[in-house]
Amino acid sequence: MPLPLDYQAPTDLLGGRAILITGAGDGIGRAVSLLLAAHGASVVLLGRTVSKLEGVYDAIEQAGGAQPAIFPMDLLRATPDDTRRLAAGIHDAFGRLDGVLHNASVLGVMSSLAHYEPQTWLEVMQVNVNAAFLLSATLLPLLERSDDARVVFTSSGVGRKGRAHWGAYAVSKFATEGLMQVLADETESQRRIKVMCINPGATRTSMRAAAYPAEDPARLRTPEEIAPAYLYLFGPEGAALHGRTLDAQ
Repeated sequence: MPLPLDYQAPTDLLGGRAILITGAGDGIGRAVSLLLAAHGASVVLLGRTVSKLEGVYDAIEQAGGAQPAIFPMDLLRATPDDTRRLAAGIHDAFGRLDGVLHNASVLGVMSSLAHYEPQTWLEVMQVNVNAAFLLSATLLPLLERSDDARVVFTSSGVGRKGRAHWGAYAVSKFATEGLMQVLADETESQRRIKVMCINPGATRTSMRAAAYPAEDPARLRTPEEIAPAYLYLFGPEGAALHGRTLDAQ
């Protein structure tokens, strides 16, 4: 199901909400952070490069958005203790959490399985799957304090139909789809937490350039152009899409 890229919303759509975004330092994470903040959300910016997070923080403040928070974390090395510290910080700052966007992912390498480097495989699974599980499980009590929470995972077309040479990335996105479905089923009766996947599609990002080096990036939509699809999910209309896998374009 495609989401609306022309979604128009009142500037206070997310007023009073606290939303965590992983990989918030650049690309889609940056664009979505800026847009959600412009619509009232207090965005918790999570990423591994502090200077990039500070740049997003400054851009939000300069635009007059709600004051964000920064939480540096390298998901490749994230431990249960790290995610517990994050949860404690969010609890102290906001008392609850109204949304999580699992945006951070790594591509790994484009290679056949027969020649795939085992260490790279493990690193892709750690960032794309294990870290998303750890964060979701640890933050669930904070999400349960919200009246209308979202957990949005990032999927891919190669996470629905496998393709040669996409290796660990494709397998990790199949796992992401499964993680979303399990969590959606487990939260079905709670009604206040809505869980879904979004597939950004072909977007002008550094990951896309690495996967398709011969592609003309000017032919692709920018992260800013697809960000309204994410705003739609975190707004009231997104509640009806619980358990669904959706396309940003």
